Amino acid sequence: MAKQVAVLAVNPVNGLGLFQYLETFFEKGISYRVFAVSDSKTISTNSGIVLQADDVIASLKGQSDHYDALVFSCGDAVPVFQNNATKSFNLDLLTVIQEFAGKHKIMAGHCAAGLIFEMAGITEGKKLAVHPLAKPAIQKGIATDEVVMIDDHFYTAQCEHTLPNLMPELVKALQ
Repeated sequence: MAKQVAVLAVNPVNGLGLFQYLETFFEKGISYRVFAVSDSKTISTNSGIVLQADDVIASLKGQSDHYDALVFSCGDAVPVFQNNATKSFNLDLLTVIQEFAGKHKIMAGHCAAGLIFEMAGITEGKKLAVHPLAKPAIQKGIATDEVVMIDDHFYTAQCEHTLPNLMPELVKALQ
């Protein structure tokens, strides 16, 4: 039986990365819901395409038992995360990540996903593939130069262009 996946999409989200997850999950029959890391279900891609998520991140709090995996889809919102760190949706983001990790769910993502996981305090000793610009910020996890890294229940890719290398392994774990 296919597993349930909660996909987190920041606003704006990198469409190339998000659409790779969604298309692969759809083609493989893996059930998913997209949660906007925003106070609205309406978000956009880095290139301005408007999208309607299934729900907002606040609705995912306390719902980890309904999902087997959490996927963080990166985007242009991450470089300015620091400017918006105290907004309720970003606080909810960190809470949700901690909740899923605390229940040993599959934690997947690309680009700065490892950095966001680090900020949530869940990377202790875990090897991560991260965008080269995010690598210096990883202190408790182990930032690698690998384009893809799987360590225990962490599935990370360096960027959206390396996601095709990660997706087959993530799909195996989700089927």
